[in-house]
Amino acid sequence: MEQLVRTVVTGSGSYIPEKVVKNDDFLTKEFFDSSGVRLAKPNSEIVKTLQKITEISERRYIADDQVTSDMGYYAALEAIQSAKIDPETLDYIIVAHNFGDLRKDNIKVDMCPPIASRIKHKLKISNPYTVAYDLPFGCPGWVQGVIQADYYIRSGDAKRILVIGAETLSRISDPHDIDSMIFSDGAGAVVVEARESNEKVGLIKHITRSDTLEQSHFLEMKPSYNPDFADNTLFLKMNGRKLYEYAIKTVPQTLKDCLDKAQIPLSSIKKVLIHQANAKMDYNILERLFSLYGESDIPEGIMPMSIGFLGNNSVATVPILYDLIVKGKLDDHHFQPGDYLLFASVGAGMNLNAFVYRVPD
Repeated sequence: MEQLVRTVVTGSGSYIPEKVVKNDDFLTKEFFDSSGVRLAKPNSEIVKTLQKITEISERRYIADDQVTSDMGYYAALEAIQSAKIDPETLDYIIVAHNFGDLRKDNIKVDMCPPIASRIKHKLKISNPYTVAYDLPFGCPGWVQGVIQADYYIRSGDAKRILVIGAETLSRISDPHDIDSMIFSDGAGAVVVEARESNEKVGLIKHITRSDTLEQSHFLEMKPSYNPDFADNTLFLKMNGRKLYEYAIKTVPQTLKDCLDKAQIPLSSIKKVLIHQANAKMDYNILERLFSLYGESDIPEGIMPMSIGFLGNNSVATVPILYDLIVKGKLDDHHFQPGDYLLFASVGAGMNLNAFVYRVPD
């Protein structure tokens, strides 16, 4: 049988900021609604309700003297060391993010030079044919980066690619918006490489969709909800209700479409690594996915969760989750050779993607 080129992960890394921000740190904040009216409900009740829905009890914030490319560099360096490769042999560096290097004292978006170029510079890679570029695609950016890497590898254009997801949401969130309690910072990275095999290993099939006619502004940039805010700085805003409705309606069927495309039964999936912005939403998505197959019994531990202690760090969520499991740092979760994994993410755009991956020997 002719061997085919497969895309496999050979190394991973992550950077989780040291600064821990607990829910109690929001008890003294002034929160307003979208019309500029201060919320009457006590902050203690607001925080309690948010934790019940999202499961977030704490999150991580980037250090004052750091920016997104710093976190991306640290995650990339760990992934390179894990893969035991010479970084000069990388064909591509793809960096998923959305806001660039936001500074503590100036949160204007800074994407020139590209974040990928900055990380390549920090890695001291001199090879001019290590092509570095950014991928702003909402929260699904890292998953899409892996999908793009698969295209390069299967086409024969590349043999080794570094895919990074890094984001600093704490600096782009409105301190007077209760949604600010959801957002966090971090970075994750993987090295993917070409492997010849006549078995289905590595990335098997993927799917991506963009819904924009009615959904494009479910997440967008707007001024602070506080009418007395000092200036017109733009912050990340989301229509939580519509986003939730879109996700639970669209994601389960898209995941099923991906599995059907891969000709892999749901019963073969050992882990679902999904973007995490709201634990309740993810549980609902998983239940609906199983119901599409006429199943109601969901295997315990099939969907590892990190949102409770890391919050929503956008494009970094899924690669950090993967790295924590690979390194044995997330409860009793682990991967075994031959395991089928389902990766998925949904976010701004609205963009949605997924891929089926089989852990190689």
